[in-house]
Amino acid sequence: MKNKRFNTLLPVVAFLFAFLSCTTLDEEVLDESLTGTGQAEVVSGSIAPVYGLLRQVWMHTVNFGLQEVASDEGILPYRGGTDWFDGGKFIAVHQHLMTPTNGLVGDAWTYITLTLSRAVLAEERLQIEVESGNSSAQDALYEMVAMKAYLNMLALDNWGLVFRKDNSDEISEILRGQEAIEYLEEELLSVVNVINSDKGPGRMNKHAVNALLARLYLNAAVYRDPYGTPDFRSEDMDKVIQYTSSIIDGPYSLSPEYFELFNDDNDTNQEIIFSLDQRGVLQTEHSRWAYWSISGDQIPRPEFPSTRGTDAVAATPDFFQTWVDAYGDVDPADADARFFQENTIIPEDLKDLTGVTPNNDADHYYCVEATEFEINRGILRDVIWGPRKDESGNIMTCGDGTVRIYPIINRRSSGADIRYVDHTLKVDFTNEGSLHNAGYRFSKYQFSHTATNCCSNSSVDLVLIRLGEIYLMRAEAKLRKGDNAGALADINTLRTSRNARPAQTPAALEAIDLDILFRETGFELYWEGFRRNYQIRFGKYEDSWTEKTDADVHKRLFPIPQKAMDGASSEAGFLVQNQGY
Repeated sequence: MKNKRFNTLLPVVAFLFAFLSCTTLDEEVLDESLTGTGQAEVVSGSIAPVYGLLRQVWMHTVNFGLQEVASDEGILPYRGGTDWFDGGKFIAVHQHLMTPTNGLVGDAWTYITLTLSRAVLAEERLQIEVESGNSSAQDALYEMVAMKAYLNMLALDNWGLVFRKDNSDEISEILRGQEAIEYLEEELLSVVNVINSDKGPGRMNKHAVNALLARLYLNAAVYRDPYGTPDFRSEDMDKVIQYTSSIIDGPYSLSPEYFELFNDDNDTNQEIIFSLDQRGVLQTEHSRWAYWSISGDQIPRPEFPSTRGTDAVAATPDFFQTWVDAYGDVDPADADARFFQENTIIPEDLKDLTGVTPNNDADHYYCVEATEFEINRGILRDVIWGPRKDESGNIMTCGDGTVRIYPIINRRSSGADIRYVDHTLKVDFTNEGSLHNAGYRFSKYQFSHTATNCCSNSSVDLVLIRLGEIYLMRAEAKLRKGDNAGALADINTLRTSRNARPAQTPAALEAIDLDILFRETGFELYWEGFRRNYQIRFGKYEDSWTEKTDADVHKRLFPIPQKAMDGASSEAGFLVQNQGY
């Protein structure tokens, strides 16, 4: 039953949802599919703030970074003693030593709850429109119900709670455990059979709701008892299979070229179910998933000389070792098309760098058209190549105006002993392991041809739900029910579908168990913000990895930020800190 409590407690609501004054719905429309006039404008004006703020939720230093550095996938040292310390928030989260004042956790809370508050306001406004006869508002209303559930699931993943709130003049009812599951189930089931299925991936649709239901049932064992051993119920796994099968039998198809999922034109990729639309409507898009990990000395788009990386998160040696364990003596770049795509084609006579240094390599380059240069994708290792600037800061060119491509000089941390950027396996919190070049790098997303600087104007949509994940969820549900053959078939369908480069097409597996399936989820979903969730569900989150030894099960949930606890302090018992903090 809803706990309706009104205006006297509104300041608490305002703090918890991070809107300190009335939230305006008269905001920029971030997708051309949301434009219109008259009644349609009321609809787009209601939902635009929700889809627009989702960009902030998935910023690199908000929820995306929180998921990556808390897991065994990514690590962010204090680079060279100069960059990315930020009060130690990334280091603490990686070591599972965060506190309620951690800024990374706090920012994720702020933007998830703020976006959720806007979804509540949009739902309320659209409900009025529907009741007044505006038929165009009906489907948008269903979208906002689904978006509320999606955002609440992020809160449930992070803090073990959801906010039940249907009107802006109510205080939220905080639900945990089974109550939270039932509320999200109720919300999603209320729209799954009526929401649209014909809009593009930038809008919540029927297939995305099916995916959220599958995620809910798959994680229900963790949500019921976040600190215990998950009890995966057969009836939950049946529902996972039901909803994933509905999607698999639908209009989507797996992308033969894995990295096309993360290219400029991915808004038309038939594998993507739900994404953050970045098609350049208002130039408010971001390329931070692309630039965050790559070298700050790399110039990924030579036609825009101010483009660069930032030397932040690297792959832990532990995550790289999972690829080595899978493929043994075969380099994973040769064995699996998801690990690496070679786009920077170095002439054979230039590959050997024996005796070549930045001090004698003036003629050690090749030429390429600026707009045709592409950095490699996947996991980047060793010496990297790219454009170089002269002493005046201009891109160095060949006689015909094309761009010179050299081994990239490490100007950030090589000091007087000038050398190339050489991404090493070793990366940790030691002085050596924290140098700017340390660690293999994630280059999964294309650095967009519309990105004019390090951070903005990307045309690459950020993928939030796609068919590859759906196959993984169905395989897991089948495996947890004892259907090994069915799980193996799903995994092999997924692996062998990445066949655009036949020599690197992953071979079909001969057998499957939970450990192999967990490893496979890492290969398919790395750098997409999933790893922490999967580690918890597969019982891996208390393991040790590079610079992390904490095994406290209470760290499966993040602390509720102190600012939220303080804001709710006038209502005893309303907001209770998670255990262990």
